[in-house]
Amino acid sequence: QGQLVESGGGLVQPGGSLRLSCAASGITLSYYDTSWYRQAPGKERELVAGITSAGTTKYADSVKDRFTISRDNVKKTLYLQMNSLVPDDTAVYYCSARRYSAGYWGQGTQVTVSS
Repeated sequence: QGQLVESGGGLVQPGGSLRLSCAASGITLSYYDTSWYRQAPGKERELVAGITSAGTTKYADSVKDRFTISRDNVKKTLYLQMNSLVPDDTAVYYCSARRYSAGYWGQGTQVTVSS
């Protein structure tokens, strides 16, 4: 059974940076389209960034030019580099992997941007 585990969240000041990791096991990551989502208190879960099995990337307008999604298929790890963080980035961040009818979610990692 496939599993995803996020790490790298924490408390950071506005303008700071964090790098989130999502370690996959039990799947061949190169076959999957992968994404980062986030959910802030009182808000719906939203797509932050995605990278397909073909390498195509997309970003939410709110994070474009600040965040970078990437992955290492050998290490089976998905990354989200977050720069120039602002308080509105505060949320629980989740990674996702999808292939046909199969889908997996991580448990989430908390990111808090505050001075």
